[in-house]
Amino acid sequence: MWGDWVPVWTTSTGANTPAFQNAVITARYAQSALTVYWKLEIVFGNLTTYGGGGGSDNWRFSMPVAAAAITQVIGYGEAQDTSVSGSLGRCALRCRATTVTTMELEVSSGRADAVAITSGGLIDAVSPWTWANTDALRLWGQYEAAA
Repeated sequence: MWGDWVPVWTTSTGANTPAFQNAVITARYAQSALTVYWKLEIVFGNLTTYGGGGGSDNWRFSMPVAAAAITQVIGYGEAQDTSVSGSLGRCALRCRATTVTTMELEVSSGRADAVAITSGGLIDAVSPWTWANTDALRLWGQYEAAA
């Protein structure tokens, strides 16, 4: 059975902490034995603050259940820059368990409109772009839970 979870949004250093404020968040998960299935959608609001680590303070999101181990892939998703029309302002993401309780998001493609992303790597306040109202993250995946 699927249930809700409330993700906590922090940074890799613990500094420059972002805040959801009026973002719209849908966070759901289900667990079957030691397999955790999850999905997370965040549409940022006009009061959302994104931190500000200047490209060196990666965003972290809490996971619904502690993982068995740190791993390079626990899911996939997309980031959407809504200042670009249609689906052209989107890029693919890979979700990593960087601790057993948190994940970070890595840009794994360029934008669909072929505009180069100048700030690749792990997502933060200015990567892969400067985030703004109505920009979104849509993520899903699965991983092994701690026993």
